[in-house]
Amino acid sequence: MVRIVSDTSTLYSSAQAEAAGFAVVPLSVTIGGKSYREFDEISSREFVGLIRQGHMPTSSQPAIGEVEAMYRRFDGEEIINVAMAAGLSGTYDSAVTAAKFCSHPEKITVVNSRTLCGPHRYLVEKAVQWAKEGHPRAVIVEKLNALMDTAKSYLIPEDFDYLRRGGRLSPLVSHVGKMANLTPIMTQTDTGERLTAAGIRRGYGHAVKYLVKEMVKAGVGKGWQVRISHADAADKALQTLNALKEAMPDAEYRIHPLSPAFITQGGPGCVAVQYIHS
Repeated sequence: MVRIVSDTSTLYSSAQAEAAGFAVVPLSVTIGGKSYREFDEISSREFVGLIRQGHMPTSSQPAIGEVEAMYRRFDGEEIINVAMAAGLSGTYDSAVTAAKFCSHPEKITVVNSRTLCGPHRYLVEKAVQWAKEGHPRAVIVEKLNALMDTAKSYLIPEDFDYLRRGGRLSPLVSHVGKMANLTPIMTQTDTGERLTAAGIRRGYGHAVKYLVKEMVKAGVGKGWQVRISHADAADKALQTLNALKEAMPDAEYRIHPLSPAFITQGGPGCVAVQYIHS
């Protein structure tokens, strides 16, 4: 059977991934002068709590040595590493480099998922299913590529501060937006390599209405997976879920805690809305 591996952009801890039939290497976050392996050593709620105390976080991809060690656990077996989108993190590059140091690099395929979090989680779950069904590595990769083309991601931050710190909005736009109580809406570029502004609305409710309109236009409904991830913002996630379900009742929905590494980009209170065809 083909082994499926990934990273914690899938929103799985190491233990949860093992129970689900695959392996992950955690991304790391640093806050308050201490580093943690996300989900394994710090939860999303604990992480947001530290941010709200005034600590500024940073994140980093897994070290090449950690990825190599994961590959060596399955030495000689065929492996597919479904990695977080290249460009949003160095995780994909680390996965490719680590494979070169293994004794059987020809048996390792690293897939750039071109996504993260909710759709990334779904892609890995499907890959595990297909591997258990006995599909060969090339077929699994082909199936993954077909699904990836249907994924779309949106991020609604609580405010403009984290986007400004990340260089995605100018200080002037950030200041004006914050003073006017505007809510930014971000989306991934077509290549998945970075986030870009999709729109600005007055207040969270209007931002959700924008997403509903865009998703209905895209044909989201029966046969689609919709994943809502949040940074300790369960109330907003539920508000979003209710609005989406009202407009698209036949889609399949899941709510997850957002990963600490991605919270460093979106900030506390942010909500990610993502969809992918099933």
